[in-house]
Amino acid sequence: MPNIKPISDLRNYTEVLHDVAVGSPVFLTKNGRGKYAILDMQDYEKTQATLRLMNELAKGKRSGEAEGWLSAGEVKAHFRARADEE
Repeated sequence: MPNIKPISDLRNYTEVLHDVAVGSPVFLTKNGRGKYAILDMQDYEKTQATLRLMNELAKGKRSGEAEGWLSAGEVKAHFRARADEE
């Protein structure tokens, strides 16, 4: 269940920060509407890594659509040739 608190609870910020844990962000509301999220650094870094991965996958998809896709055999041959070079 999400941990939702009014922003006025930040007056006692140590209590609010105590409730923040990995996988358990605290959502702050202002005038009854969601305004901010406080999350653990590990969750933040995971989110950033996920965004970078999704961007790279999207670039790969666009490249495949524009330049054509490789078959599984072509990919294997490419990596075998690179392994032989080393």
